[in-house]
Amino acid sequence: MDAEYLRDLADLVLRFLHVVAGIAWIGASFYFIRLDLGLAPPKEPEDAEDGVAGEYWGVHGGGFYHSQKYLVAPRELPAQLHWFKWEAYTTWLSGFALLVVLYWLDADARLVDVSVADLAPWQAVVLSGGGLVLAWVLYDAACRLLRDDRWVAAFVAVLVVASAWAASELFSARAAYLQVGSMLGTIMAANVFFTIIPAHRELVRAKQEGREPDPAPGARAKQRSVHNNYLTLPVVFTMLAGHFPLTFGAERAWLVLLAIFALAAAVRHFFNLWHRGLRAWWIPAVVAAGAVALAVALAPEDEPAPAQAIADDEALLIASTRCQACHVGAAAPGGVMLDTVEGLRANAAGIERQLRAGAMPPGNATGMTDDERARLLAWAAAAG
Repeated sequence: MDAEYLRDLADLVLRFLHVVAGIAWIGASFYFIRLDLGLAPPKEPEDAEDGVAGEYWGVHGGGFYHSQKYLVAPRELPAQLHWFKWEAYTTWLSGFALLVVLYWLDADARLVDVSVADLAPWQAVVLSGGGLVLAWVLYDAACRLLRDDRWVAAFVAVLVVASAWAASELFSARAAYLQVGSMLGTIMAANVFFTIIPAHRELVRAKQEGREPDPAPGARAKQRSVHNNYLTLPVVFTMLAGHFPLTFGAERAWLVLLAIFALAAAVRHFFNLWHRGLRAWWIPAVVAAGAVALAVALAPEDEPAPAQAIADDEALLIASTRCQACHVGAAAPGGVMLDTVEGLRANAAGIERQLRAGAMPPGNATGMTDDERARLLAWAAAAG
Protein backbone atom coordinates (compact mmCIF):
# COMPACT_ATOMS: atom_id res chain seq x y z
CA MET A 1 0.00 0.00 0.00
CA ASP A 2 1.00 3.59 -0.58
CA ALA A 3 3.16 5.04 2.24
CA GLU A 4 1.21 8.31 2.23
CA TYR A 5 -2.05 6.39 2.66
CA LEU A 6 -0.60 4.40 5.56
CA ARG A 7 0.55 7.59 7.26
CA ASP A 8 -2.89 9.17 6.83
CA LEU A 9 -4.49 6.02 8.21
CA ALA A 10 -2.14 6.03 11.20
CA ASP A 11 -2.91 9.72 11.73
CA LEU A 12 -6.64 9.02 11.78
CA VAL A 13 -6.47 6.04 14.13
CA LEU A 14 -3.91 7.51 16.52
CA ARG A 15 -5.53 10.93 16.63
CA PHE A 16 -8.95 9.46 17.41
CA LEU A 17 -7.45 7.23 20.11
CA HIS A 18 -5.49 10.18 21.51
CA VAL A 19 -8.58 12.39 21.76
CA VAL A 20 -10.76 9.70 23.35
CA ALA A 21 -8.09 8.68 25.87
CA GLY A 22 -7.34 12.33 26.62
CA ILE A 23 -10.99 13.01 27.36
CA ALA A 24 -11.05 10.06 29.77
CA TRP A 25 -7.82 11.16 31.50
CA ILE A 26 -8.71 14.83 31.77
CA GLY A 27 -12.24 14.01 32.86
CA ALA A 28 -10.97 11.78 35.65
CA SER A 29 -8.41 14.41 36.70
CA PHE A 30 -10.98 17.19 36.81
CA TYR A 31 -13.48 15.04 38.68
CA PHE A 32 -11.12 13.82 41.38
CA ILE A 33 -9.61 17.25 41.99
CA ARG A 34 -13.13 18.65 42.24
CA LEU A 35 -14.02 15.79 44.60
CA ASP A 36 -10.95 16.31 46.75
CA LEU A 37 -11.40 20.08 47.04
CA GLY A 38 -15.07 19.69 47.91
CA LEU A 39 -14.70 17.16 50.71
CA ALA A 40 -16.57 17.89 53.94
CA PRO A 41 -15.79 16.31 57.34
CA PRO A 42 -17.68 13.02 57.79
CA LYS A 43 -20.96 13.41 59.63
CA GLU A 44 -21.08 9.93 61.07
CA PRO A 45 -18.73 9.36 64.05
CA GLU A 46 -18.07 5.78 62.98
CA ASP A 47 -16.79 7.01 59.61
CA ALA A 48 -14.23 9.24 61.32
CA GLU A 49 -13.23 6.32 63.56
CA ASP A 50 -12.68 4.21 60.43
CA GLY A 51 -10.24 6.78 59.10
CA VAL A 52 -12.50 8.69 56.71
CA ALA A 53 -11.00 12.15 56.17
CA GLY A 54 -13.88 13.62 54.18
CA GLU A 55 -17.00 12.86 52.20
CA TYR A 56 -18.75 14.26 49.17
CA TRP A 57 -22.33 13.96 48.01
CA GLY A 58 -23.27 14.36 44.38
CA VAL A 59 -26.19 13.72 42.09
CA HIS A 60 -25.72 12.55 38.52
CA GLY A 61 -27.37 10.29 35.99
CA GLY A 62 -30.59 10.02 37.92
CA GLY A 63 -29.12 9.04 41.27
CA PHE A 64 -27.17 10.10 44.36
CA TYR A 65 -23.52 9.25 44.96
CA HIS A 66 -21.70 9.27 48.27
CA SER A 67 -17.90 9.42 47.96
CA GLN A 68 -15.51 9.09 50.90
CA LYS A 69 -11.77 9.69 51.07
CA TYR A 70 -9.65 8.02 53.72
CA LEU A 71 -6.91 9.85 55.53
CA VAL A 72 -4.48 7.11 54.44
CA ALA A 73 -6.27 3.81 53.75
CA PRO A 74 -9.35 1.84 54.85
CA ARG A 75 -9.04 -0.82 57.51
CA GLU A 76 -9.55 -3.51 54.91
CA LEU A 77 -9.01 -3.45 51.18
CA PRO A 78 -12.23 -3.77 49.17
CA ALA A 79 -12.74 -6.79 46.94
CA GLN A 80 -12.83 -4.54 43.89
CA LEU A 81 -10.43 -1.63 43.61
CA HIS A 82 -10.45 0.48 40.46
CA TRP A 83 -7.20 1.99 39.23
CA PHE A 84 -6.99 5.12 37.11
CA LYS A 85 -3.86 4.79 35.00
CA TRP A 86 -4.56 3.43 31.53
CA GLU A 87 -6.24 6.68 30.50
CA ALA A 88 -2.95 8.50 31.10
CA TYR A 89 -0.76 5.83 29.54
CA THR A 90 -2.93 5.55 26.44
CA THR A 91 -3.05 9.31 26.00
CA TRP A 92 0.73 9.66 26.15
CA LEU A 93 1.52 6.60 24.03
CA SER A 94 -0.90 7.63 21.28
CA GLY A 95 0.34 11.23 21.43
CA PHE A 96 3.96 10.12 21.22
CA ALA A 97 3.11 7.87 18.28
CA LEU A 98 1.50 10.86 16.53
CA LEU A 99 4.60 12.94 17.19
CA VAL A 100 6.73 10.22 15.58
CA VAL A 101 4.46 9.59 12.59
CA LEU A 102 3.65 13.20 11.75
CA TYR A 103 6.77 15.09 12.84
CA TRP A 104 9.76 12.85 13.40
CA LEU A 105 9.28 10.73 10.28
CA ASP A 106 8.69 13.89 8.25
CA ALA A 107 11.11 16.10 10.14
CA ASP A 108 12.48 17.94 7.13
CA ALA A 109 9.00 19.24 6.27
CA ARG A 110 7.27 19.57 9.65
CA LEU A 111 9.94 19.89 12.33
CA VAL A 112 12.75 21.78 10.63
CA ASP A 113 12.59 25.35 9.37
CA VAL A 114 16.00 26.33 8.01
CA SER A 115 15.10 30.00 8.45
CA VAL A 116 14.86 29.30 12.20
CA ALA A 117 17.70 26.78 12.69
CA ASP A 118 19.66 24.98 9.99
CA LEU A 119 19.25 21.51 11.46
CA ALA A 120 19.49 18.15 9.80
CA PRO A 121 16.29 16.13 10.28
CA TRP A 122 18.02 13.66 12.61
CA GLN A 123 19.34 16.52 14.72
CA ALA A 124 15.87 17.98 15.08
CA VAL A 125 14.46 14.58 16.12
CA VAL A 126 17.20 14.10 18.72
CA LEU A 127 16.61 17.58 20.13
CA SER A 128 12.86 16.99 20.23
CA GLY A 129 13.18 13.63 21.99
CA GLY A 130 15.83 14.97 24.32
CA GLY A 131 13.52 17.81 25.28
CA LEU A 132 10.86 15.36 26.43
CA VAL A 133 13.33 13.56 28.68
CA LEU A 134 15.01 16.74 29.96
CA ALA A 135 11.69 18.33 30.92
CA TRP A 136 10.78 15.37 33.13
CA VAL A 137 14.23 15.09 34.71
CA LEU A 138 14.35 18.78 35.65
CA TYR A 139 10.76 18.87 36.90
CA ASP A 140 11.15 15.68 38.95
CA ALA A 141 14.37 16.97 40.49
CA ALA A 142 12.63 20.21 41.48
CA CYS A 143 9.80 18.31 43.14
CA ARG A 144 12.28 16.20 45.11
CA LEU A 145 14.66 18.99 46.10
CA LEU A 146 12.34 21.94 46.77
CA ARG A 147 10.29 21.58 49.94
CA ASP A 148 7.88 24.44 49.34
CA ASP A 149 5.43 23.80 46.50
CA ARG A 150 5.44 27.52 45.70
CA TRP A 151 9.08 27.21 44.75
CA VAL A 152 8.24 24.20 42.62
CA ALA A 153 5.56 26.25 40.85
CA ALA A 154 8.08 29.04 40.25
CA PHE A 155 10.59 26.55 38.84
CA VAL A 156 7.97 25.03 36.53
CA ALA A 157 7.08 28.51 35.30
CA VAL A 158 10.75 29.20 34.48
CA LEU A 159 11.00 25.79 32.81
CA VAL A 160 7.97 26.52 30.62
CA VAL A 161 9.34 29.94 29.63
CA ALA A 162 12.74 28.47 28.76
CA SER A 163 11.13 25.60 26.83
CA ALA A 164 8.90 27.91 24.79
CA TRP A 165 11.83 30.16 23.89
CA ALA A 166 14.18 27.27 23.07
CA ALA A 167 11.58 25.48 20.91
CA SER A 168 10.96 28.70 18.97
CA GLU A 169 14.72 28.92 18.28
CA LEU A 170 15.03 25.31 17.11
CA PHE A 171 11.87 24.19 15.33
CA SER A 172 9.28 25.41 12.86
CA ALA A 173 6.62 27.62 14.41
CA ARG A 174 3.90 24.98 14.48
CA ALA A 175 6.23 22.26 15.70
CA ALA A 176 7.55 24.53 18.46
CA TYR A 177 4.11 24.78 20.05
CA LEU A 178 3.60 21.03 19.82
CA GLN A 179 7.05 20.40 21.27
CA VAL A 180 6.29 22.43 24.39
CA GLY A 181 2.93 20.69 24.79
CA SER A 182 4.60 17.30 24.36
CA MET A 183 7.14 18.15 27.05
CA LEU A 184 4.40 19.12 29.50
CA GLY A 185 2.33 16.08 28.53
CA THR A 186 5.35 13.87 29.17
CA ILE A 187 5.71 15.38 32.64
CA MET A 188 2.06 14.62 33.32
CA ALA A 189 2.22 11.01 32.13
CA ALA A 190 5.54 10.41 33.91
CA ASN A 191 3.97 11.74 37.11
CA VAL A 192 1.37 9.01 36.83
CA PHE A 193 3.84 6.25 35.91
CA PHE A 194 6.74 7.07 38.23
CA THR A 195 5.05 8.67 41.25
CA ILE A 196 1.27 8.38 41.49
CA ILE A 197 0.77 4.70 40.61
CA PRO A 198 3.82 3.51 42.64
CA ALA A 199 2.35 5.38 45.64
CA HIS A 200 -0.93 3.58 45.15
CA ARG A 201 0.87 0.24 44.88
CA GLU A 202 2.70 0.92 48.14
CA LEU A 203 -0.58 1.70 49.93
CA VAL A 204 -2.13 -1.51 48.64
CA ARG A 205 0.96 -3.56 49.45
CA ALA A 206 1.08 -2.26 53.01
CA LYS A 207 -2.53 -3.26 53.60
CA GLN A 208 -1.96 -6.69 52.07
CA GLU A 209 1.06 -7.24 54.33
CA GLY A 210 -0.72 -5.97 57.42
CA ARG A 211 1.56 -2.93 57.80
CA GLU A 212 0.50 0.59 58.66
CA PRO A 213 0.70 2.50 55.34
CA ASP A 214 3.22 5.32 55.11
CA PRO A 215 1.33 8.53 54.21
CA ALA A 216 4.40 10.12 52.52
CA PRO A 217 4.03 8.42 49.08
CA GLY A 218 0.35 9.38 49.02
CA ALA A 219 1.23 13.00 49.77
CA ARG A 220 3.73 13.02 46.89
CA ALA A 221 1.15 11.50 44.59
CA LYS A 222 -1.36 14.16 45.60
CA GLN A 223 1.19 16.89 44.84
CA ARG A 224 1.87 15.52 41.35
CA SER A 225 -1.85 15.07 40.68
CA VAL A 226 -2.47 18.75 41.46
CA HIS A 227 0.41 19.74 39.19
CA ASN A 228 -1.12 17.69 36.38
CA ASN A 229 -4.41 19.44 36.92
CA TYR A 230 -2.85 22.85 36.29
CA LEU A 231 -0.89 21.65 33.25
CA THR A 232 -3.94 20.15 31.55
CA LEU A 233 -5.40 23.22 29.80
CA PRO A 234 -2.04 24.50 28.49
CA VAL A 235 -1.34 21.07 27.01
CA VAL A 236 -4.78 20.87 25.42
CA PHE A 237 -4.20 24.26 23.81
CA THR A 238 -0.95 23.13 22.19
CA MET A 239 -2.78 20.13 20.75
CA LEU A 240 -5.27 22.47 19.06
CA ALA A 241 -2.98 25.38 18.20
CA GLY A 242 -1.74 23.79 14.98
CA HIS A 243 -5.07 24.72 13.40
CA PHE A 244 -4.65 28.41 14.24
CA PRO A 245 -1.68 30.08 12.52
CA LEU A 246 -2.68 33.45 13.99
CA THR A 247 -1.08 32.13 17.23
CA PHE A 248 2.01 30.17 16.19
CA GLY A 249 2.54 32.44 13.19
CA ALA A 250 2.78 35.59 15.31
CA GLU A 251 5.98 37.61 15.30
CA ARG A 252 6.90 36.48 18.83
CA ALA A 253 4.94 33.27 18.90
CA TRP A 254 6.60 31.93 22.04
CA LEU A 255 5.38 34.93 24.03
CA VAL A 256 1.88 34.37 22.65
CA LEU A 257 2.09 30.76 23.82
CA LEU A 258 3.15 31.84 27.31
CA ALA A 259 0.34 34.39 27.50
CA ILE A 260 -2.24 31.75 26.59
CA PHE A 261 -0.70 29.31 29.08
CA ALA A 262 -1.02 31.92 31.83
CA LEU A 263 -4.67 32.57 30.96
CA ALA A 264 -5.45 28.84 30.83
CA ALA A 265 -3.77 28.16 34.19
CA ALA A 266 -5.67 31.09 35.72
CA VAL A 267 -8.96 29.61 34.50
CA ARG A 268 -8.05 26.29 36.09
CA HIS A 269 -7.16 28.05 39.36
CA PHE A 270 -10.50 29.89 39.37
CA PHE A 271 -12.41 26.62 39.20
CA ASN A 272 -10.22 24.95 41.80
CA LEU A 273 -10.98 27.82 44.16
CA TRP A 274 -14.67 27.51 43.24
CA HIS A 275 -14.61 23.84 44.24
CA ARG A 276 -13.35 24.92 47.66
CA GLY A 277 -16.27 27.32 48.00
CA LEU A 278 -14.31 30.47 47.11
CA ARG A 279 -15.50 32.91 44.45
CA ALA A 280 -12.48 34.79 43.11
CA TRP A 281 -14.33 36.83 40.49
CA TRP A 282 -11.27 38.97 39.86
CA ILE A 283 -9.66 36.01 38.06
CA PRO A 284 -12.17 35.75 35.17
CA ALA A 285 -12.12 39.54 34.92
CA VAL A 286 -8.34 39.52 34.51
CA VAL A 287 -8.53 36.58 32.11
CA ALA A 288 -11.15 38.34 29.98
CA ALA A 289 -9.08 41.53 29.87
CA GLY A 290 -5.97 39.54 28.99
CA ALA A 291 -7.79 37.62 26.26
CA VAL A 292 -9.08 40.86 24.71
CA ALA A 293 -5.61 42.41 24.85
CA LEU A 294 -4.12 39.30 23.24
CA ALA A 295 -6.78 39.26 20.52
CA VAL A 296 -6.03 42.90 19.72
CA ALA A 297 -2.29 42.21 19.63
CA LEU A 298 -2.79 39.29 17.24
CA ALA A 299 -5.14 41.14 14.89
CA PRO A 300 -3.54 41.45 11.45
CA GLU A 301 -2.67 44.91 10.28
CA ASP A 302 -4.51 46.19 7.25
CA GLU A 303 -1.76 46.05 4.69
CA PRO A 304 -2.80 47.20 1.22
CA ALA A 305 -1.82 44.92 -1.58
CA PRO A 306 1.02 46.17 -3.79
CA ALA A 307 -0.15 48.14 -6.81
CA GLN A 308 1.21 45.53 -9.19
CA ALA A 309 -0.40 42.22 -8.27
CA ILE A 310 0.86 39.30 -10.32
CA ALA A 311 -1.25 37.55 -12.92
CA ASP A 312 -3.19 34.35 -12.29
CA ASP A 313 -0.80 32.18 -14.31
CA GLU A 314 2.20 33.45 -12.32
CA ALA A 315 0.38 32.75 -9.03
CA LEU A 316 -0.39 29.23 -10.26
CA LEU A 317 3.25 28.74 -11.22
CA ILE A 318 4.42 29.63 -7.71
CA ALA A 319 1.75 27.40 -6.18
CA SER A 320 2.71 24.50 -8.43
CA THR A 321 6.32 24.77 -7.26
CA ARG A 322 5.82 25.55 -3.58
CA CYS A 323 2.33 24.39 -2.56
CA GLN A 324 1.20 21.49 -4.69
CA ALA A 325 3.45 19.01 -2.92
CA CYS A 326 0.63 18.87 -0.35
CA HIS A 327 -2.37 20.67 -1.82
CA VAL A 328 -3.25 18.37 -4.67
CA GLY A 329 -5.15 15.11 -4.86
CA ALA A 330 -7.45 13.41 -2.39
CA ALA A 331 -4.98 13.80 0.49
CA ALA A 332 -4.86 17.60 0.29
CA PRO A 333 -5.10 19.02 3.86
CA GLY A 334 -8.63 20.23 4.54
CA GLY A 335 -9.53 19.45 0.94
CA VAL A 336 -7.75 22.68 -0.12
CA MET A 337 -6.77 22.11 -3.76
CA LEU A 338 -4.28 24.54 -5.25
CA ASP A 339 -3.66 22.95 -8.64
CA THR A 340 -5.92 25.28 -10.64
CA VAL A 341 -6.55 29.02 -10.81
CA GLU A 342 -10.09 28.35 -9.63
CA GLY A 343 -8.77 26.50 -6.61
CA LEU A 344 -6.39 29.34 -5.82
CA ARG A 345 -9.15 31.94 -6.06
CA ALA A 346 -11.55 29.89 -3.94
CA ASN A 347 -8.94 29.76 -1.17
CA ALA A 348 -7.37 33.20 -1.66
CA ALA A 349 -8.32 34.47 1.81
CA GLY A 350 -6.87 31.41 3.49
CA ILE A 351 -3.71 31.62 1.37
CA GLU A 352 -3.27 35.22 2.44
CA ARG A 353 -3.63 34.35 6.14
CA GLN A 354 -1.22 31.46 5.95
CA LEU A 355 1.38 33.43 4.01
CA ARG A 356 1.20 36.43 6.34
CA ALA A 357 1.62 34.13 9.33
CA GLY A 358 4.54 32.33 7.71
CA ALA A 359 2.79 29.04 8.46
CA MET A 360 2.88 27.75 4.90
CA PRO A 361 4.66 25.94 3.45
CA PRO A 362 5.21 24.12 6.76
CA GLY A 363 8.79 24.66 7.79
CA ASN A 364 9.23 26.23 4.34
CA ALA A 365 10.07 22.70 3.22
CA THR A 366 9.64 23.60 -0.46
CA GLY A 367 11.99 26.57 -0.22
CA MET A 368 9.60 29.41 -1.03
CA THR A 369 11.66 32.57 -1.42
CA ASP A 370 10.77 35.90 0.17
CA ASP A 371 10.09 37.31 -3.27
CA GLU A 372 7.73 34.45 -4.17
CA ARG A 373 5.94 34.82 -0.84
CA ALA A 374 5.51 38.57 -1.38
CA ARG A 375 4.22 38.13 -4.92
CA LEU A 376 1.78 35.33 -4.07
CA LEU A 377 0.65 37.29 -1.03
CA ALA A 378 -0.01 40.31 -3.23
CA TRP A 379 -2.04 38.17 -5.63
CA ALA A 380 -4.04 36.55 -2.78
CA ALA A 381 -4.74 39.93 -1.16
CA ALA A 382 -6.06 41.27 -4.47
CA ALA A 383 -8.02 38.10 -5.30
CA GLY A 384 -9.57 37.86 -1.85
